[in-house]
Amino acid sequence: MFRLIYYAIVAYLVYLVIRFFQNLGRAFRSTPPPSKPRLSGTMVKDETCGTYVPKEEALREVVDGEERFFCSKDCRQKFLEERKRTR
Repeated sequence: MFRLIYYAIVAYLVYLVIRFFQNLGRAFRSTPPPSKPRLSGTMVKDETCGTYVPKEEALREVVDGEERFFCSKDCRQKFLEERKRTR
């Protein structure tokens, strides 16, 4: 009789441990991975180096009322320095 009670208690403890780890796994899975914003598919050309970049990821600069796009801060800086020299 004591063995039966002993096995029942052990089985219940094993059940609790399994439930604990299942709930722990659900807690980690419940947070969805961060999603990137959907890109429109429009590509713009960096005038300095000729690289095409998605419009949403490009750096923007308004020059003489016209919007210019750049792939990096370096390219934007080169463009602005070149523009200063030619003026």
